[in-house]
Amino acid sequence: MVEAPQGGKPKIGISRCLLGENVRYDGGHKLDRYLRDVLGQHVEFVPVCPEVECGLTVPREAMRLVGEPEAPRLVTVKTRLDLTPHMDVWASERVGQLVEAGLCGFVFKYGSPSSGMSRVKVYPEAGGAPVLKGRGLFAARLMNALPLLPVEDEGRLNDPALRENFIESVFVMQRWHQLLARGFSLGRLVEFHTRHKLLVMAHSVVHYRSLGKLVAEGAKMTPGELQSAYLASLMEALRLVATVKKQVNVLSHAMGYFKRNLSPDEKRELIEVLDAYARELLPLIVPVTLLNHYVRKFGEAYLAGQWYLHPHPAELKLRNHV
Repeated sequence: MVEAPQGGKPKIGISRCLLGENVRYDGGHKLDRYLRDVLGQHVEFVPVCPEVECGLTVPREAMRLVGEPEAPRLVTVKTRLDLTPHMDVWASERVGQLVEAGLCGFVFKYGSPSSGMSRVKVYPEAGGAPVLKGRGLFAARLMNALPLLPVEDEGRLNDPALRENFIESVFVMQRWHQLLARGFSLGRLVEFHTRHKLLVMAHSVVHYRSLGKLVAEGAKMTPGELQSAYLASLMEALRLVATVKKQVNVLSHAMGYFKRNLSPDEKRELIEVLDAYARELLPLIVPVTLLNHYVRKFGEAYLAGQWYLHPHPAELKLRNHV
């Protein structure tokens, strides 16, 4: 079985209201029990509330984004007080701290004028209906500073596929931080890439091939260039959701490592399980568990080292849905 990553739990930034803290403008919260009670057992949260941390009170006047979606202002709804400069000064310092904190991901609050990562309402200067094209001021600054950081809002995480995609990316980012902490080198990158091959393939065969080529030609680049190019392509791949069709391709590929070991009955059973998963009659955990059984039974060293078979804590049950 693949060992758990060393170095503690991955750090995830999160809007404080999602943890049940009464920091919203109306004095309430937006507790997400999955995030706090389930995911929170396996990660270290770094809570952030831009409005409270920049000095605003609880409760406080509601705010919204006003102006052009590309560069909106943060304005109070009734008194029309422009809080943009105040928020910008605070956000500049706080984002700098978060960059140094070694975050592996961030969960934003959907729709927040400070912490919404996308589709935040932006109101025209002259009044009228808003457009869903904005991004919260703090969220925008953080995402610009850390463009490769896995990010989501809590609303999108209700989708099982997006939830697994985000959490898987968080644990990949943690292992990347661990690689850098050991000291980046081509040899260590080869080891990292080798263990993530099937996981990348499940998201994008195109990136699987291009990353392999990048590593193979890594000696032609400076370490800094190689490090930057690899991480950018890796995170681009992981943003693509691993569909059932892509997963079947990886599972079939993994099955090929046992073609000389499996008995006719074992081979038939595995094919039937893969077919049932392909028809969405079984969750992904079933074929993966069967493959892990054969990995142990036959001592398949290459597959035993693949993070694809153990990408995140089993307790999160991310592969248990159909």
